[in-house]
Amino acid sequence: MSSSISEKCRKIAESSWFNNFIIATILAAGVVVGIQTYGEKVADWKWLLNAADQIILFIFLVEVIIKMTAEGNKPWRYFNDGWNIFDFTIVAVCYIALFMPDLDGAYVAVVRLARVLRVFRIVHAIPDLRLLVNTLIKSIPSIGYIGILLSVIFYIYATMGVFLFSSNDPLHFGNLQQSLLSLFRVVTLEDWTNIMYINMYGCDHPVWGYGSESGCTEPTGYGFWAAGFFVSFVLIGTMIVLNLFIGVIMNSMDAAKKDARVESDLRRGGRQKSLKEELESLTDDLDSIRERIDSISGRFSRQDQSEIPGERSGEHITGSAENRVAASDKKLPKNP
Repeated sequence: MSSSISEKCRKIAESSWFNNFIIATILAAGVVVGIQTYGEKVADWKWLLNAADQIILFIFLVEVIIKMTAEGNKPWRYFNDGWNIFDFTIVAVCYIALFMPDLDGAYVAVVRLARVLRVFRIVHAIPDLRLLVNTLIKSIPSIGYIGILLSVIFYIYATMGVFLFSSNDPLHFGNLQQSLLSLFRVVTLEDWTNIMYINMYGCDHPVWGYGSESGCTEPTGYGFWAAGFFVSFVLIGTMIVLNLFIGVIMNSMDAAKKDARVESDLRRGGRQKSLKEELESLTDDLDSIRERIDSISGRFSRQDQSEIPGERSGEHITGSAENRVAASDKKLPKNP
C-alpha cells in the first residue's frame, strides 16, 4: 500500500501539469507580495491578500509532502537536493510566522525576506533557470581569479593615471580613490570619451574641459598619449576580460550540464534500485508462500500414504477369512 502511494506521489511530482501549477503558484505569490508593498492603499483588500497568502503557503506545503512521500521508505532523501532544502526552509519560516505572530513582529524583516524569496523558487521549478544558476555558482571560483586579475589591472592603471593626469585633471585623477572610480566609469563605457578628451586637450578646453572652480589650475593636454592610455584600458578592461568571463561561464555550463545528466542517471538508478529491492522482497514472499504450500501438500500426501496400507491390510485379512470359510465348507460332509 505504501509503495503504491509513493509511486503515485512520484508520478505527480514528475508530471508536467504539477510543475506548471507550482510555477503559476510561485508567480501568484510574487504578485501578492508586490501588492502588499502598497501598504495603506490596499488596506481594504488586506483580508483577501492574507487569504491568498495562506492558500499559496498551503500549496507549497502540499508540494513538500508529495515530494517527500515520493521518496518511499526513505523520505530523508528529499533533503539531498539543495533546492529542496531551500524550499523547505522558506515554507517552514512562513509557517512559523503564521502560527507565532509575536515572532513575526520581532523578526518582521526575516519573515518579509522569506515571503519575497518564495518568488525565487521559480528557479527550482524551471530546469533551464536552475541550470543557469548552477552554472553561475560553479563559475564563482574562476570568476574570482578573473576579478583578481581585473583588480591588478585597475590598480596599475589607476596609479599611472594619478602620476600622469593628476595635475591636469584633479577632478578625476586627483588621488587613487578618484582614479579608481573614474576608471570604473570608463570600463562601463559611460561617457568615457569625455574623460579622455579632457586629458587629450586639457581641462580648460571650451567644450570638454571645466573651470578653475572645479580644480582646473594647471591645464595640460597629453594628446595621443592620453588616447592610448584610455583606449588600451577599455580594450583590456572590457573586451578581453569580458571574453574571459564568457569563456569561464561556458565551461561552467558544460560542467553543470554533465552534473545534471549524472544526477538524473543517479536518480533513475536509485529508482531502479528501489524497484529491484521491491521485486526481490516480493520474490522472497513468493518463495516463502511456495514453501508453505509444499509443506502442507507433503503433510497431506503422508496422511494418504498412512491410510492406504491400512486399507490393504484390511483387504488381506478379509480375503484370508473368506479363504478359511471356503476351506471349512469343503471339509463339511455333503447331505445325500
